[in-house]
Amino acid sequence: MPSASYQARRDEIENYFDQTASAAWAALTSDAPVSRIRRTVRRGRDAMRETLLSWLPQDLRGCTLLDAGCGTGTLAIEAAERGAEVVAVDLSPTLVELARERLRDSGRALDVTFLVGDMRDMDLGCFDYAVAMDSLIHYDVTDGVQTLESMAEQINRKMVFTFAPKTPLLALMHATGRLFPRSDRAPSIEPVSPRKLSDQLGQAGLMDTWTAGRSHRVDVGFYKSHAMELTRR
Repeated sequence: MPSASYQARRDEIENYFDQTASAAWAALTSDAPVSRIRRTVRRGRDAMRETLLSWLPQDLRGCTLLDAGCGTGTLAIEAAERGAEVVAVDLSPTLVELARERLRDSGRALDVTFLVGDMRDMDLGCFDYAVAMDSLIHYDVTDGVQTLESMAEQINRKMVFTFAPKTPLLALMHATGRLFPRSDRAPSIEPVSPRKLSDQLGQAGLMDTWTAGRSHRVDVGFYKSHAMELTRR
């Protein structure tokens, strides 16, 4: 069962992305003009999305992919363009509807199903690959690892995901609440060291059946995120 801390944070995140910042995230994930701070976040997110997709096969025809925390659907659509059958899930109905609109507006017959909900609570079937880009960074390490455990039960080949790296600068910004100016601030992130995350993954038993692969950090202005790759043995 989800912990009380997970449920409280999930509700906070849903409210933020669905109500407080839906317009801002619609702009951020488009080519619309944005503030200097958000431009750095956009560049960082673009670089991270490119990294995660580069860790998947270029030709995804015949493959299934779960996009956990799909937001406005950019990664899901790009994966479908490679031929994947994609199921993309997000807590925010507003962002999911925007993702559906963008897919319709593209005029392309891509195999993407956008769903609203918490993938922990949904029976989505099994997939070859899973991506969780910046969807775990708002949860503490225990809740984040439990989410990965839930994903792992459904994934046959590989999971790629990101976490907020615990660096001295990021820890200071997090502790003082100055990661973003108030007008740009999202729910607080939960920085974690790669070593602690690896230890938690091991304690959860995930490393009994999964092998850690590539690791890559993107640090662009106000965007700081670290990617990891787990491949089923």
